[in-house]
Amino acid sequence: MTKTFVSIIVPCYNEQETIASLLMAIYQQTYPLEQIEVLISDGMSTDNTLQMINSFVRQHPRLNVHVIENPERAIPKALNRAIERARGEIIIRLDAHSLPYKDYIERCVEALEKKRGENIGGMWEIEAGEESWLARSIAVAAAHPLGVGDARYRVGGKAQYVDTVPFGAFWKSLFDKIGKFNESLLTNEDYEFNTRIRLSGGKIWFDPAIRTRYLARKNLKELAKQYWRYGYWKAKMLRMYPKAIRWRQLLPPLFVFSLFVSLIFSPFFLLARYWLYLQLGVYVLTLLAIGLKQAIKRRELLLWIGVPLSMATMHLSWGLAFLWSILTANGK
Repeated sequence: MTKTFVSIIVPCYNEQETIASLLMAIYQQTYPLEQIEVLISDGMSTDNTLQMINSFVRQHPRLNVHVIENPERAIPKALNRAIERARGEIIIRLDAHSLPYKDYIERCVEALEKKRGENIGGMWEIEAGEESWLARSIAVAAAHPLGVGDARYRVGGKAQYVDTVPFGAFWKSLFDKIGKFNESLLTNEDYEFNTRIRLSGGKIWFDPAIRTRYLARKNLKELAKQYWRYGYWKAKMLRMYPKAIRWRQLLPPLFVFSLFVSLIFSPFFLLARYWLYLQLGVYVLTLLAIGLKQAIKRRELLLWIGVPLSMATMHLSWGLAFLWSILTANGK
């Protein structure tokens, strides 16, 4: 029996270091190549991304790859342009930093055909973006519950219904029912889309057997930019759907707000000064304890410093951006 035709959609901009690895991971899938197309929405890359794609296609002509121009460089627009061009009955979103396991497509299609949910996804296995102690620290922090909360796709768990999964696999008909990705959100478009799925009565299915390796950011500067985007656009998204808020999303901005207020009033009030010292003391000691545990577990001493630095970067960038997004909303 002929397998269902699948369209893989990938937003992309300046990904010369990872795009060929992604294409090879797709090429090596257990799913029949003749039933797969890959649509890469490229934001007019200025590096060698397009050359890498063209080189791969010449060497592996069996994989059907198309490049779509996305001059706006916005992820939701990139996804929507690819969806409009897609020929598959099933759409699977991937990322240029992702390396899906060989049975990734097969398992996603199977779950959709068994009607597990309207959106299917699985586990991220987060790996270092390069071979350095800081990159390894970032990867460890990005998979730790204190760094990312209780998101199942990061911390694991049994197969279950959840509020969101990374990337996602959908029947194309779902987009006719609830619309495509929200182009007013430059980040967090996936969480907003999953919220609309749930509001329409649909479900999001998490299966830990569906796995993909994900390359984390290489340094603290890239990490800070990433989590600033996450926090800023998460606030925008939650203004649209306030009932979708989760405790893990409130903790960073509340912590940053408390630190800021304590810092402002500490020169004038002894209680505020003590509260500031207590917060910072507990926070720093907690991060150092986690770093030490990871350093011992993984036998790498520098994780003792790198993991706390990475987690603090994630928390403070996310929290500051969330608060800034609220303060600059101007009532819109």
